[in-house]
Amino acid sequence: MATVATRGIGVGVTKLQPHKPKHNKSLFLGQRLRIRPSGEAQCGASFSVSNPKVVQVFALGGEWVDTVHNLFVGVGVGLPCSVMQCGDVIYRSTLPRSSGLTLTVPGVVLALGTLSYLWATPGVAPGFFDMFVLAFVERLFRPTYKKDDFVLGKKLGEGSFGVVYRVSLANKPSSKEGDLVLKKATEYGAVEIWMNERVRRACANSCADFVYGFLESSSKKAAEYWIIWRFEGDSTLADLLQNREFPYNVETLILGEVQDLPKGLERENRIIQTIMRQILFALDGLHSTGIVHRDIKPQNIIFSEESRTFKIIDLGAATDLRVGINYIPKEFLLDPRYAAPEQYIMSTQTPSAPSVPVATALSPVLWQLNLPDRFDIYSAGLIFLQMAFPSLRSDNSLIQFNRQLKRCDYDLVAWRKTVEPRCGPELRKGFEMLDLDGGIGWELLKSMVRYKARQRLSAKSALAHPYFDREGLLALSFMQTLRLQLLRATQQDYGEAAKWITNLMAKSGTQKDGGFTEAQLQELREIEPKISKKANAQRNALASALKLQRKIIRTLNESMDELNRRRKSFWWSRWIPREE
Repeated sequence: MATVATRGIGVGVTKLQPHKPKHNKSLFLGQRLRIRPSGEAQCGASFSVSNPKVVQVFALGGEWVDTVHNLFVGVGVGLPCSVMQCGDVIYRSTLPRSSGLTLTVPGVVLALGTLSYLWATPGVAPGFFDMFVLAFVERLFRPTYKKDDFVLGKKLGEGSFGVVYRVSLANKPSSKEGDLVLKKATEYGAVEIWMNERVRRACANSCADFVYGFLESSSKKAAEYWIIWRFEGDSTLADLLQNREFPYNVETLILGEVQDLPKGLERENRIIQTIMRQILFALDGLHSTGIVHRDIKPQNIIFSEESRTFKIIDLGAATDLRVGINYIPKEFLLDPRYAAPEQYIMSTQTPSAPSVPVATALSPVLWQLNLPDRFDIYSAGLIFLQMAFPSLRSDNSLIQFNRQLKRCDYDLVAWRKTVEPRCGPELRKGFEMLDLDGGIGWELLKSMVRYKARQRLSAKSALAHPYFDREGLLALSFMQTLRLQLLRATQQDYGEAAKWITNLMAKSGTQKDGGFTEAQLQELREIEPKISKKANAQRNALASALKLQRKIIRTLNESMDELNRRRKSFWWSRWIPREE
């Protein structure tokens, strides 16, 4: 039973009691309180009421007490004793139940698994936030331009998909801020604008500094996409490779001065290591956000004079696998000199991209099944090869190397055994440089240039390789150092986990110590059904029927993919501003 005590000078304790319950009703519900003085206190203290006026004061305040009673007690639930400081017992059944969450081991595991999936490459949660929040906010606050805002200058280059000019802003013709690069793209322009906007929001340091892009249409000529970047330099890695002073000319650009050191393999190796680390950092930024470039080559790597780093350009052939933009099954965009042997970044059985929410939700599964980023790693490995071997820097020599490597089943070790005994001084110098420090450079090259995509390193794994233990020409920032340490720690853990899973797969399905070995599992993956000529007619008829069924299904899938592609009609290109 609840008791309310009032303390004061010369005033005792007054006990509030309800009427006795009738007909077994609740002790609290709908009962009036009576006030009477008491010589005993409920809270362990003993006082007496000696002044009759005190009783009168309490009687006059009965209505106020009733209000408090009806508010806190009259509904059938009393205040906790810790609040009322009394000794009465209040049953648990009369208190409200706790609304707190109860943690369980399965629940924690499920929550962690869900979070891991949402943030796994290419990122479901970051994808939704980028698509529906960041992109919308950026379009509200970004500056806009039109063709009259630019003054065309020198033509910098011309390719199959557009012309590149050096331009300046009309209102700032002589300022450095108005020094820009403009590309007039007739094909894949919408794709390049989309990719550059995505890169600017997710990994701006990986690519050239994108400013704006819009569609310029005219009645006199075909529509053109105008794409603008800030001018950061006009030297590509291809230009620097053709210089006889390479790699020392790059050292001058990065450090801003010529080092007073003797030329030699150690110095060259340090410069090439710095270039490769910057390329892999840029690729890791693209791959982490779900973009595969598909056209990595020296011509598409530019040196930024402001940041003194190498950046990636020309995203017209890139594909955004987070939402499926610019991905068409059984179509590929590549340069055959630097392309990986598989040519396709995804399995040819992968259907065309569904709607954006579905594609984003399924993107981590497709990424792990196909590992499309390994396509760019092969191209980066060939660039590493060209920097190490001067004789492979021309187009003809690179094409000849690709033929030799194909004859060796894309095995660099077999290629080396073939050419090293009779190689010239330039090739021998390259082998000696890669063999420094126990051959860690050669090990990195072998891990990047492999026939099967799944056997190649990712950009993160390559950055964690011991080849990059040395600092290089430029001191790393605090965040870059922290990122490298994290990569090395996580890649080691992932390697141990992969070995553990492979071991389980090799022993699965058996009750003894047998099971399939890794070699047997690989043979099972590569086996192809064959129709035996000696088989009976029934088996041949069944095989023919299955073959016809697969052909029909493949034809239907191709037709549906084409219809879906036409139906979508590049829905995302509607976001690109238009200049009439």
